[in-house]
Amino acid sequence: MHAADLLTTRARLTPDREALLYTHTGERFTYAQLNARANRAANWLRALGVNKGDRVSILAHNSVIYLDLFYGLAKIGAVFAPLNWRLTARELAYIVSDCEPQVVLCGPEFVATLNALREGLRGAQLVSVEGAAMDGARAYEDETARASDVEPERPQLDADDPYCILYTSGTTGRPKGAVLPHRQILWNCINTVVSWGLREDDVSPVLTPLFHAGGLFAFLTPLFYIGGRIVLARTFDAEQSLRLIVEEKCTVVLGVPTLFQLWHNTAYFREADFSRVRFWINGGASIPVPLMQSWVAAKGGVFRQGYGLTEVGPNCFSMTDEESVRKRGSVGKPIFHSQMRLVNPETGAAVGVNEPGELLIWGPHVCAGYWRNPQATAESITDGWFHTGDMARRDEDGFFYILGRFKDMIKSGGENVYAAEVEMIFRDHPAVQDAALIGAPDEKWGEVGWMIVLLKPGQTVTEDELLKFCEGKLARYKIPKRVIFTNTFPYSPYGKIEKAKLREKYL
Repeated sequence: MHAADLLTTRARLTPDREALLYTHTGERFTYAQLNARANRAANWLRALGVNKGDRVSILAHNSVIYLDLFYGLAKIGAVFAPLNWRLTARELAYIVSDCEPQVVLCGPEFVATLNALREGLRGAQLVSVEGAAMDGARAYEDETARASDVEPERPQLDADDPYCILYTSGTTGRPKGAVLPHRQILWNCINTVVSWGLREDDVSPVLTPLFHAGGLFAFLTPLFYIGGRIVLARTFDAEQSLRLIVEEKCTVVLGVPTLFQLWHNTAYFREADFSRVRFWINGGASIPVPLMQSWVAAKGGVFRQGYGLTEVGPNCFSMTDEESVRKRGSVGKPIFHSQMRLVNPETGAAVGVNEPGELLIWGPHVCAGYWRNPQATAESITDGWFHTGDMARRDEDGFFYILGRFKDMIKSGGENVYAAEVEMIFRDHPAVQDAALIGAPDEKWGEVGWMIVLLKPGQTVTEDELLKFCEGKLARYKIPKRVIFTNTFPYSPYGKIEKAKLREKYL
């Protein structure tokens, strides 16, 4: 079973239903119109010589063109390999040399970056979008306008054929290209709809980049699967996006802690009517409890905590509205078509209730491995079980709590200190906006924690006050030995603090 017909089938079932608002231009598209665009893209790319297994990349801000490629390439068995526009030309050079795209599309903001990459593109055909001025490039809009919008003939496809390649952030070295097969795309849709209770009348904004798994798979593809509506933003603006959520009557909204804080800080937040929002879901990192409490006190609503990875999809757990309150801090129970295990990362033995262990995930939504990297694939997938590298615990009711990366752990005096647990306490302080724990060498203890802290605007607190705040909430060995205040954090596209950069700066 492949996923090449997802948009085709939805367009057959509900052709005239509105599927998408692209806020940058104000254009609205029905499912039939989106499918016709994807067909034109597929037929044009096939005429360019793109065949099954060939990679096609795009370096541009969010637009409908991402959807043309994502759904269109699948119809001809080619592979979507979007590029992270937040990376430098040097960082992207490795990625394009690794995945070797046959065609590269580029938006006007990134022409200089693409020109710096040309030497490593190995003859890839260049295509400009939105009027990007590039020597020797074809114009996407002109080319696809002349292409046929009939369904292209499908090559032989099966569940394990690659659908797209998404590169990980590379926090532990060079980025790895996670190969997402057709089955993963399909089962992410099924799991999310079934486990999160999505409906055909749901509306969701996509405010995160479409080169990321969260932008593509958290709500976009599952809602298109069931026939809902997406509000797609080109880039993020706090107040404008909050107004869109209200004006477009959005019902399910994904954010990360940074976005929720920015929304909360807008002048519009006080007057915004969120009565149509069924639930908010937070991903990327745990949302600070004071922020969530302040939000709910002011506006009401339901907050759920999400968890996922590029390799297994962004939607791996689920909970009801009532459980999101009763089990605050939990990511919920495993989604419907999935299995989870917690094991000792050193011995592989199962751990007990409320004991920390590495989270392993099995199911049809697990990736096929890493592109041209059999060693990394073998290290991450064993007998179909994906080793997430994240530590978690499971309570007596079967609810999971994420403790942080296994490698994001400090070993102080022989004791394991998981960064996420300590950071959560600091984020609970009313003056703290965000916090990140890093390990510093220590002669006596081997390693001790240094907490880097970003305060909320206008707030003040001392190092001693923050350390005293931890007393009674954390074992003494878990309390950091030093607090360092910063004016900014380096964030990944999905709101995670890039600790490698912090270690570079402070250690």
